[in-house]
Amino acid sequence: MSLLLLAVYKSSKKDEMFLYVPKPDGLKKVPEALMQIFGAPVHVMDMPLKSGRDLARVSGDKLRAEIAEKGFYLQMPPQKEDYLLDLYNPDDSKYRDIPG
Repeated sequence: MSLLLLAVYKSSKKDEMFLYVPKPDGLKKVPEALMQIFGAPVHVMDMPLKSGRDLARVSGDKLRAEIAEKGFYLQMPPQKEDYLLDLYNPDDSKYRDIPG
């Protein structure tokens, strides 16, 4: 069973955006252009990834493949449902007449 030790960083600019990198390499292989968008990386944790194990939003196989190919894996924020965004739009006229 192959074990990969990962360092996980969250973005200081984008909510729910994370970078997974091999702990020994750190952020060395992450392109500068991506780091500009990502912002200052905030270390969240180190974690072992065993073969055959998946994370909540990505399969372990996909994570390993991207790290092998690029040297990192970028986890994008989940897509927000449009109807949930409408609920919080104070300028939307269809919600102006709701008592409360």
